[in-house]
Amino acid sequence: MIVGAGVVGAACAYYATRAGLHVTVIDRGPVAGGTTGAGEGNLLVSDKEPGPELELALHSAALWRDLAAELPSLIEYETKGGVVVASTEPTLDALRRFAAEQGQAGVEATEVPADRLADLEPHLAPGLAGGFHYPQDAQVQPALAAAHLLRAAADAGRLTVRLGEEVTAVLTGAKGEVRGVRTRRGEVCAPNVLNAAGTWGGQLARLAGLELPVLPRRGFVLVTEPLPRVVRHKVYSAEYVADVASGSAALQTSAVVEGTPAGPVLIGASRERVGFDRTLSVEVLRRLAGQAVRLFPALAQVRAIRTYAGFRPYLPDHFPAIGPDPRLPGLLHACGHEGAGIGLAPATGALIAAMLTDGELPLDPAPFAPDRFTREGAVR
Repeated sequence: MIVGAGVVGAACAYYATRAGLHVTVIDRGPVAGGTTGAGEGNLLVSDKEPGPELELALHSAALWRDLAAELPSLIEYETKGGVVVASTEPTLDALRRFAAEQGQAGVEATEVPADRLADLEPHLAPGLAGGFHYPQDAQVQPALAAAHLLRAAADAGRLTVRLGEEVTAVLTGAKGEVRGVRTRRGEVCAPNVLNAAGTWGGQLARLAGLELPVLPRRGFVLVTEPLPRVVRHKVYSAEYVADVASGSAALQTSAVVEGTPAGPVLIGASRERVGFDRTLSVEVLRRLAGQAVRLFPALAQVRAIRTYAGFRPYLPDHFPAIGPDPRLPGLLHACGHEGAGIGLAPATGALIAAMLTDGELPLDPAPFAPDRFTREGAVR
């Protein structure tokens, strides 16, 4: 049983049914009704430093390519690549060091001198110091990707989806093992329960009597009117990498601009920990718009037609929780991916399916162990 019908839960259902398991997916809302539906669909390797998360991202990138060949084109999978730009020479030097370290881990990155940036992005502002092109970065329409992953899982004949059912308890047996969940419609029995509840993963863990320190990290996205392809790649300023890695609760904004097949340009990214407060912040939107225009001056004449907010599921060490929880037999977690859940979903699903079937693990899951925050000596 999987609690959560976002893209991570959908990917876990997809790979679990492919491995021969019968799966029930439960969500209190619709498919992609939480973080997934508020995401930009980034499939990034460019923003990750060498280590376990980058390994997970590279494996996921390969799996997304396979999925794109199987799922309908409606998921809008694009191997558009990313362009990271620096406004000063010191920032460009830092990008060079970062890209060199990533290259040793399997990331492709090519430096782009200032006078060649226009070859990749003709509408970029002049005066930038240079940047790096990351051809492995891609994009997908996240809500459609989640829906079609579930549809593909259902095609295997081993999937049940129960939407609009809130889980109110995690049930345990006489020996303390998981035996299912209770919703407002009754009990649903299963020998394994997977917590794929995203930002609400900590709350689900508490229903099981456990602590998993998932916190919401709010972000806003501006959406412009439909345009010709003004922005060809995912383009962001070098400061975005530092914001992703930061654990600060304070407001952080850094320009992230990308076009979509449907025409609108998406503008982010902001991060702040304010609980589940969805209040529209004019200050954040003003910052995002200003930073986007500094990167792409042509956007100054473009209308923003809407904005939306979402909550990234943040864990203190920026790694997701993936795998069985040794504190409660039968409970597994696949949550806490912060803003990278869409990109990391396939590798997460493949890991969970392998764990449930004693299959060959595609990579070492130890850095993602769900109980790492409660072990003696853990950094919190």
